[in-house]
Amino acid sequence: MNSKKNAEQVARYADMFSAMGTEARLRIMQLLLKAHPEGLVVGEIQEELEIPNSTLSHHLDKLRNEGLVNVRRESTFLRYTANVEALQEVLQFLYAECCTRNKAVKPQSIVPICK
Repeated sequence: MNSKKNAEQVARYADMFSAMGTEARLRIMQLLLKAHPEGLVVGEIQEELEIPNSTLSHHLDKLRNEGLVNVRRESTFLRYTANVEALQEVLQFLYAECCTRNKAVKPQSIVPICK
């Protein structure tokens, strides 16, 4: 991979990690992953996490802008789902760096966490 493309990719992943870098946004991601593939409407997220509507809207916008969640309108509701393809991509990036190239982490120590 050329260094310019790699630098762009690393910058994109850094932005994705930054977007998930607050407790509230990480909790939103966790909740949406639990609700996958159906996702949740904003009211359900708000009820579950007890985040004020204006704050929740800000967090959801940040996650959407970084491509971590998808949103679609259903009548008067907005339904959010985790963008599992984006999450898979960022996890593969980390996995490649830590578990295959230099074996800093043994792959078998990660797989049991995922079960």
